[in-house]
Amino acid sequence: MVSSGCSLKTMAVRTVADTLSESGDVFSRDDDPDLVGDALPFALKLYESLLESVPEHAPLLVATCSGFTQYAYAFVQTEADMVREADYERATALDARALRLYLRGRGYCLRALELRFPGAGDRLTLEADVVLAPARRDDVELLYWTAASWGSAIALAPDRPELLIDFPAVRALIDRAATLDDTWGDGAIHETLITFESLESLGGTREKAREHFARAVELQEGTSPGPYVALAVGVSVAAQDRTEFETLLEQALAVDPDANPSIRLATLITQRRARALLANADSLFAQ
Repeated sequence: MVSSGCSLKTMAVRTVADTLSESGDVFSRDDDPDLVGDALPFALKLYESLLESVPEHAPLLVATCSGFTQYAYAFVQTEADMVREADYERATALDARALRLYLRGRGYCLRALELRFPGAGDRLTLEADVVLAPARRDDVELLYWTAASWGSAIALAPDRPELLIDFPAVRALIDRAATLDDTWGDGAIHETLITFESLESLGGTREKAREHFARAVELQEGTSPGPYVALAVGVSVAAQDRTEFETLLEQALAVDPDANPSIRLATLITQRRARALLANADSLFAQ
């Protein structure tokens, strides 16, 4: 009887996990970033609680990974950018928290990756191409979020050699995803590659960053501000081209959030970040 009860409980948890990991666009279509920002921590803790009962539920592992990554970027790192000029100490604390959240998200993706490719955890940083060779098109979401969470941590902490040393594995993940389906997420892969190619110290080039920018804008048909902000932050600041920086951010702000309702929330949050970057431009460019 006890065993039967446990089985029923596991079935119930798995059903909830299936529903949550396929929750659609209930968050992404929202027009109130603060409402979603307040709700997400509870949702993420719920995901973690469910994973205690179904630790090998791969879709929920990926959903938890993506949730922590998106929360860190949208509501922690973006806030850091907004307050950096006025309160550097708070911005530094927010950056540290965002880093912890990115790494927390990465942990869930690595667990899902291990389920999909047994032994990946020990081999990924040594022979990523071999580990990822069996990946199929339906693995792109997993590859993308593993790269996004891990890569975001590296980009936020360039002074952490223990993270930097893993960049080739991160690059292999995103490149494999792009090879399998570069259109996934309406250009999300290319948007991420703008940032990766902006890291010239890690082998990126501004020319390739611009190529990925053009492809992202093409796939999104100009309905997302993301590529404009990514290029402004990654390339324009590095080149100390303030005119391009401001032009790109103005283009980001000109995007209509209702042009693509399925990413309305991301548009509003990205535009919030664009405004903060414009307000703090003096600190990013030599006078």
